[in-house]
Amino acid sequence: MSGPTEWLSATETAQKIASGELTAARIVDNYLARITNVDRELGAYLAVDGDQARKAAAEIDRKRTAKEPLGPLGGVPVALKDVLVTKGLATTAGSKILEGWIPPYDAAVVERLRTAGAIVLGKVNCDEFAMGSSTERSAYKKTKNPWDTSRVPGGSSGGSSAAVAAGLCAASLGTDTGGSIRQPAAFCGCVGLKPTYGRVSRWGVVAFASSLDQVGPLTRTVRDAALVLEVIAGMDPRDSTSLDAPVPKYTDALTGDVKGLRVGIPHEYFEGTIDDEIRAAIDRTKAALVERGAVMVDISLPNTAHALPAYYIVAPAEASSNLARYDGIRFGKAASGAKNLLDLYLRSRGAGFGPEVKRRIMLGTYALRSGYYDAYYKKAQQIRTLIKRDFDQAFQHVDLVLTPTTPTAAFRFGSKSTPLDMYLADVFTLACNLAGLPGISVPCGLTVDGLPVGVQLMGRPLDEATLLRTGDVIEKAVGLGSRRPGGRS
Repeated sequence: MSGPTEWLSATETAQKIASGELTAARIVDNYLARITNVDRELGAYLAVDGDQARKAAAEIDRKRTAKEPLGPLGGVPVALKDVLVTKGLATTAGSKILEGWIPPYDAAVVERLRTAGAIVLGKVNCDEFAMGSSTERSAYKKTKNPWDTSRVPGGSSGGSSAAVAAGLCAASLGTDTGGSIRQPAAFCGCVGLKPTYGRVSRWGVVAFASSLDQVGPLTRTVRDAALVLEVIAGMDPRDSTSLDAPVPKYTDALTGDVKGLRVGIPHEYFEGTIDDEIRAAIDRTKAALVERGAVMVDISLPNTAHALPAYYIVAPAEASSNLARYDGIRFGKAASGAKNLLDLYLRSRGAGFGPEVKRRIMLGTYALRSGYYDAYYKKAQQIRTLIKRDFDQAFQHVDLVLTPTTPTAAFRFGSKSTPLDMYLADVFTLACNLAGLPGISVPCGLTVDGLPVGVQLMGRPLDEATLLRTGDVIEKAVGLGSRRPGGRS
């Protein structure tokens, strides 16, 4: 096969390697060359593991020649968000406090990718400890949006989304605590899937907020997202929150049929400030589904307005607890020159954590203080219950919920002048995490400035199949097709 291979979907890549039309070695070499040429400008990768990627590719090619099974992702080059622990490859969570840490083991999702034949190209950038919505909060560098390098790729999985959108990997994994897969997917024109809480193991994931975090795929197509989810989903006894539920063959759900599907349209998600172009793209998406037999149903999720304040109590409180271990002794880089134990803690955490992480630790510590716990954390958890109840009631009448993924397209670097401005970028995605539901963002068009727009679908627990089926129809009807950053196709 002649021509570039970096724009093949993960599904196409695996098929062409299995058939012998392409070698894994060639695919990997092409990606590594493209990373060298393109990523100097974009800044998606924090670490590239070229030698190990080439060795893995050679093993895939050997297996194909020997007619041994390659696995469902045989030879597919992937990138991993730098909160996913990788054996022998630095994992920093975008923070100076973990600079230089080389883990001795792989996260569960990384084990499953490797077993399925995927080839890890390297680790990609993220907001520090996954706390951010723009990848401006990484301790190492800013990642740029491939569609417009003056704009952010979203966050916190901005490196994951930018790498997929720019042709620097065939697929990637990110984590989603309040929208950190879906929001960057929308900004970069990718598919981003946040699975049901417990659907995918969190073992080996650097924790931010343990009751909210989930690992999921960022891909070029909905079919790729289904394929990757089949590989990484499933029970893991090492994760006490992992659900013991069978994993469907998600790719079989992509039937193209949405006739009779009842799609909930919550008016609360359309009442705030949404860019006109976002609203128009969502209207086109709804019209495309109706044309194919789906039914739009007006619904109410009355506690939606409380999701943002509840999230910013629950998530910082859990972050405060999780990040207490990074003290320069148990975990994290120890500062030099400390006079005593307290001084070591202060110096190590002061130098190791960036301003956004410190802000959230302080917020969370305050909310958990004696005398404040009931007023803040307990109240936020009660609101969380109400939000989940809203969705439970809605799903008695509809099969899924459709909303914008973001209120705007990708914004310019430095344009969010306050933390609250930044937090509002996730206003449509937070409730999904608080309720533990599956959610997906699918591209549904471009603005006049050529920036991607994403539509969000949220479903019943463990019903990723319906989201993927509907997302596949949206992708084919109003998606980006062959349009790529820089006007390429």
